[in-house]
Amino acid sequence: MTKKVKFTNLNKSTFYATLRKRVDDHFEDQNLSVHANGAMWFKAFFFLGTFITLYLLILLGGFSVWAMLGMAILLGIFGAFVGFNICHDAIHKAFSDKPIINRSFSFLFSLIGASAYVWSICHNIVHHTYTNISGHDEDIDVAPGLIRFCEKEPVNKIQRYQHFYAFALYSLAMLSWVFRKDYKKFFQTKIGSQVANHPKIEYFNLFFFKFLYYFLFIILPLIVIDVPWWQFLIGFLAMQFAQGLVLGLVFQLAHVVEGTSFPHPNEDGNIEEAWAAHQMMTTANFAVESKLAGFLCGGLNRQIEHHLFPKICHIHYPAIGKIVKSTALEFDLPYIESRTFFNALGSHYRMLRKLGKEAYLTQEKIVPVPCILTANVNISQPL
Repeated sequence: MTKKVKFTNLNKSTFYATLRKRVDDHFEDQNLSVHANGAMWFKAFFFLGTFITLYLLILLGGFSVWAMLGMAILLGIFGAFVGFNICHDAIHKAFSDKPIINRSFSFLFSLIGASAYVWSICHNIVHHTYTNISGHDEDIDVAPGLIRFCEKEPVNKIQRYQHFYAFALYSLAMLSWVFRKDYKKFFQTKIGSQVANHPKIEYFNLFFFKFLYYFLFIILPLIVIDVPWWQFLIGFLAMQFAQGLVLGLVFQLAHVVEGTSFPHPNEDGNIEEAWAAHQMMTTANFAVESKLAGFLCGGLNRQIEHHLFPKICHIHYPAIGKIVKSTALEFDLPYIESRTFFNALGSHYRMLRKLGKEAYLTQEKIVPVPCILTANVNISQPL
C-alpha cells in the first residue's frame, strides 16, 4: 500500500509565506485583480474562435482533401491552445472570480476530448501536490515500461531507444485521452493517493461529454463531409497526433529537463522539504522572454509561477515571475529555466537518453539513490 506523502519542512523555511505576501502586495499596490483582464479575454476569444472556425470550415467548406488535412492538423494544434489558454485557467478557478464563468469554460475541455472533472483530480490535486514523485504524480506516468523519467524506476532494453521513440509516443497522448485515459482514471480505486469517490452526476458527465465529442468529431463529420471513410480517418488521426504532440511537449518540458529533481519519500513517507521548495526543485520554465511562447502556451512555459500560484490567471505570470525569481534566490532556492523552447527540448532529449540508453549501459553500476539530476540549464543561484 502506497503511503500518503507529507512535506515536513524540516528547515522551517519561510520562503512561501514571504513570497505570497510580496505577490499579494503587488496586486494590491497595482490595484489589479488576480483574474482575467482584457488581454486574457482577447486570447480566449481568439483561440476559441479560431478553433470553431477551423471546425466549421472542415465540416462545411468543401475544400480539397489536402487543404482539409492541413486544417485538421491546425484544428488539433488549436485544440491544445484552447486547453492551455482557456480550460487550464478555468479548471484552476483562475480565469474569473465568477464560478459560472470558470465552470462554463471548464466544459470546453470536452471539445478537445478530455474530462474536466478527471483532469481536476489528476492535475489540480495530485500533480500539483506531488510533483515529480514517482508512484504519486500520475502526470509523469507516461507509457510505463516504455518511458523512464526517474532513476528510481527500473530500466529495460527497449528504453535504450526512448530518446528516439518518446516523441512519437507523445503524439499518441490525445488519442489515448479520448478513448482510454479518462475511463481508466475514473474507474481506478485511487488516483495517485486520492481515493476515487465520485459524485453520481460525474458518471453521467463522463459518458455524456465523451459521446458529445464522438458525435461532433466522428459521427457528424462522417455524415456531412463528402470524403471516403479512410480519408476521414487520416484527417482525424492527424488532428489527434498534432494535438497530442503539442500537449506532450509542453508538459514534459516543464518537469523533465536537466536540473529538475525527482525526490523520493523517506521510509516514513515524508519529503523533508516545504511544499513550495519542492516545487522550485521539480519545476522549470522555458522561453519566458518570448512573447509568442507566452501567448500560445497559456503561461505553461512559466510552470514555476503556475505551480506556486495556480489560482492566479496566467496573464499575470510575467509580472509576478520577477518577484518569484528574486525571492527564490534570496532563499537560496533554484529557479530552473531554459532560454528558448529549443534549449528546453534539447535538455529533455538529453534527459531521455541519460535515463534510457546511458542507464541501461551502466545498470549494473547504478546505486539506488533519490532522483536528483544534474543541471545543464540556467539554474539561477544567488551570488
